[in-house]
Amino acid sequence: MLSPRPYQQAAVTAIYDYFENHSGHPLVVIPTAGGKSIVLSAFIQGVLRQWPDQRILVITHVRELIAQNHAEMIGLWPEAPAGIYSAGLGRREIDAPVLFAGIQSIHRRAHEIQHCDLVLIDEAHLIPRASDTMYRRFIDALTRVNPRLKIIGFTATPYRLDSGMLHQGDGRMFTDIAYEVSIRDLIDQGYLCPLVSKATDVALDVGGVGSRGGEFAAGQLQAAVDREPITRAAIDEVVAYGQDRKSWLVFCAGVEHADHVATEIRARGASCATIFGHTPTAERDRIIAAFKRGEITALASMGVLTTGFNAPAVDLIAMLRPTKSAGLYVQMAGRGTRLAPGKDNCLVLDFAGNVARHGPIDAVTARAPNAGEGVAPTKVCPDCDSILATAIRQCPDCGHLFPPPKVTVAATASTLEVLSTAKPRWLAVSTITYGRHEKPGKPPSLRVDYRCGITRHSEWICFEHTGYARDKARAWWRKRSPAPVPTTIATALAMSEALARPSQIHVRPRGRFTEITAYRMAPYPATTGSNPSSAPFGATGGMT
Repeated sequence: MLSPRPYQQAAVTAIYDYFENHSGHPLVVIPTAGGKSIVLSAFIQGVLRQWPDQRILVITHVRELIAQNHAEMIGLWPEAPAGIYSAGLGRREIDAPVLFAGIQSIHRRAHEIQHCDLVLIDEAHLIPRASDTMYRRFIDALTRVNPRLKIIGFTATPYRLDSGMLHQGDGRMFTDIAYEVSIRDLIDQGYLCPLVSKATDVALDVGGVGSRGGEFAAGQLQAAVDREPITRAAIDEVVAYGQDRKSWLVFCAGVEHADHVATEIRARGASCATIFGHTPTAERDRIIAAFKRGEITALASMGVLTTGFNAPAVDLIAMLRPTKSAGLYVQMAGRGTRLAPGKDNCLVLDFAGNVARHGPIDAVTARAPNAGEGVAPTKVCPDCDSILATAIRQCPDCGHLFPPPKVTVAATASTLEVLSTAKPRWLAVSTITYGRHEKPGKPPSLRVDYRCGITRHSEWICFEHTGYARDKARAWWRKRSPAPVPTTIATALAMSEALARPSQIHVRPRGRFTEITAYRMAPYPATTGSNPSSAPFGATGGMT
């Protein structure tokens, strides 16, 4: 039987904590291959064991994810009252208390579902912000039946190219981020596979390519990059680097481009198939199954093999598709982060300038719509001196908000790392001190200094901030105390002597400074928010 990992259980706890303190619709952010389906399943199991009459929908638009999420539910809880409603899977079990459904199949069936308490949306970044969409119409219809309906979004990339962060701005469906864990943390903890980069000799030139909806214009992009000499040279590099690798994904700029890439790969003695959005379902399933068995070395695709594609053995990714979408870039690179026997890392070859455009995938956040593009050097937070990638819009250490960047296009061969490469380490803590940190014009924060031998490492805990910074402070406190989370620095300081103290901290270099990423300490008893019996649900009315 499956069981949640510590960070997955922490995500479940965070959902209960959120509804204990808020009334909105939260997001849970877990990287690709981090096991969002286990979090979904563990949360549902806890709800139904306490309130068996709750009606729960899990919806997405990807057929593979419907089957995967359902299978994870049964693996975690074999007796789960779960069913599937999906035309693509040939199942229409609409009366199941827990229903895993495809939005394309169920969006006109709200009248058949009637009362629903919870809607969990997987790959929530795929929901357009526009009001007249399948998701919006379906949710609106369910809400008319139950005005207390709660929606929880799950995603690896909580932003969209056309509208920015999912929980910000007009027309948003989600209101907050209840939990977030980074790809860097999961790699450091051994749950995901590291990504490595090599500088490429070939660079795709996107000079003169126009934009539509914030993304490169598709026809112009393919015309710019689908050039025989460039494709041949790029595939020479892919094949050379792939000699000792078993499973390759190549992301292309168009259907014809992918066909040409596949032809060049096959001409060099490696097997390669192509998959597109219009590939018939049976043919697509056959190709993917052969790829997973190792009978096909490479897949070249355009527009697919990102969301919902699960092939753990992938150990080489070639980006021949430039994109202005940070989400698409992270989804492409994330196909290589799953663990597999004999796989030490995944090599990412970025011919498309995507790393320069967006930064390492563990340091990407959304730009504001129409904010421009450019390379991603570092910058220093003016509030806490953390060294951050320029693409970051909010400092993860203290919550400082940066203005949108204004930079220019620079399409050159990537010599940048797709994943931050600083070496983390565990350090023994000898003493800890707490103090009040003031910044003119900003709310104060709690400065925590850890003395580790002759070195000192610091972090800033923002109890008096709002939004994500406050949420991080709340999570920090609950690792150290069962007492209520303070709302002021004065209260936190007064209670600091009673806090559990880590014996070791996990630090990672950030330029001239360090970032504290994890702690080792004796666990405190779970707070009330982590236990379904005390979570803010109603037996007949859903969440309050």
